[in-house]
Amino acid sequence: MERLNNKFLQKGTLPVEVEVPAANWKELPVKVIQFGTGVLLRGLPEYFIDKANRKQVFNGRIVVVKSTASGRTDSFEEQDGLYTLCVKGIENGKEIEEISINSSIKEVLTASENWGEILRYAEEPQLRVVISNTTEVGIMYDKDDKITLNPPHSYPAKLLAFLYKRFQYFGGDKEAGMVILPTELISDNGKKLKEIIVKLAEQHRLEAAFLHWLEDANYFCNTLVDRIVPGKLPFEEHQKMQERVGYQDDLMIMAEPFRLWAIEAKDPKVAEILSFSAVDDGMVITSDISKFKELKLRLLNGTHTFSCGLAVLAGCETVKAAMADPLLEGFIKKLLMEEIVPTVVSRGGIENEEAKLFAEKVLDRFRNQSLDHKWINITLNYTSKMEMRNVALIKGFYDAVGEAPEFMAMGFAAYILFMKAKRSIDNTYKGYTNEKGYYTINDEYAALFEGLWSKEPEQVVEAVLNDQRIWKQKLTLPGFQEKVLHYLRLLMDNKVKEVIKEAVNNKKYNQLN
Repeated sequence: MERLNNKFLQKGTLPVEVEVPAANWKELPVKVIQFGTGVLLRGLPEYFIDKANRKQVFNGRIVVVKSTASGRTDSFEEQDGLYTLCVKGIENGKEIEEISINSSIKEVLTASENWGEILRYAEEPQLRVVISNTTEVGIMYDKDDKITLNPPHSYPAKLLAFLYKRFQYFGGDKEAGMVILPTELISDNGKKLKEIIVKLAEQHRLEAAFLHWLEDANYFCNTLVDRIVPGKLPFEEHQKMQERVGYQDDLMIMAEPFRLWAIEAKDPKVAEILSFSAVDDGMVITSDISKFKELKLRLLNGTHTFSCGLAVLAGCETVKAAMADPLLEGFIKKLLMEEIVPTVVSRGGIENEEAKLFAEKVLDRFRNQSLDHKWINITLNYTSKMEMRNVALIKGFYDAVGEAPEFMAMGFAAYILFMKAKRSIDNTYKGYTNEKGYYTINDEYAALFEGLWSKEPEQVVEAVLNDQRIWKQKLTLPGFQEKVLHYLRLLMDNKVKEVIKEAVNNKKYNQLN
């Protein structure tokens, strides 16, 4: 089987279902420098850029900087930067599949071997965009780093070296400034990156004119990314897909249909430079991305956190399996639509239709049969996730409705029962469910819960809800403690799914005994 590359493309033997690059893709200039080679970048920013190029909108390609010497770039070279993106899942309630050949990457350069060549790209006038995903620890200040190193160690120092070279080459021309888009999963990523860059510039005693240019000519944008990109297809699926499309592709990846890249920018110049943003509704440039953060944190992450303990206790392994189970799906839908959506809307800044539409997309994502998202993995750092994502929802529901939430209370009770920890001989903490046996608890408060569970259930619930070290406040809302205890006892005394059935099938909120 022939390998995917330009030579193979020119034969024109591809199945009609495969979207091919624009005819002029090889001639397009480099307009983006990207720090990082991870699959999220290939499945989201590169997806948008490639889509725009096929529509003759952006007409630019990417030079990718690989920060570490580990791993190879041979496949990118052998395939002329081409790779297949398979999008599989559910969108607007319907199964979809899209197969496209992405041609957005011009070349991949390794920082440790090609630093001089990377810096030469700073001289390209059409290169106006920086994208990065260097993991959460990538945007960190390293006081010992030097921009004169070949290459600098940290991403911020590498970027500063690149920007300083550009400033020097173009003589401080404002039109040579960059739009800088960190996609690292930290809050205010653009702001934090800029602060580190300025601090490093001052530490290196770079001239005041450069600091002014940094401030006036460049746009450090906060961004939020959201798309599940598992990466390489499972072996058998990969083989079948290669047979189907008729070529070998070592870089083939898959992604879910949902995509969101929200970019915070007030200056219209940013949208002008990022012209590729106009070709897909999944890319949004707005003066404030806090709304998108709230939707993701509460409706997607919050639903996960309220549901994961219950699903594990019910013996359900994956999110997609839960959505195929009428009872668990019923719990998730009622939790999301009847409690979380109204709460988010009541907190202000988000319209009801916006929240409902996002929630429907969350349910579509949960139903995706191509994703093996395990509930036990979602329970990692369960307590801190419950505090960060869901305490505001519990309080917000009470403020909006005037009573304690039913399904949130059940999810919270399941969390407390899930955290019934016993320390094992290997110093890990284990919980137990009648459905599946033992499971591992990865939570910094596991030892605390082991001690609490020597008491009676009502004492456990009272102690947990009153622990201000965990929640930074007391969760003793009227009626909430009683509902949590009610469900905790039911979950301890009955089959988990019978408890879910009672709540889900009850049209009105359950009346406590």
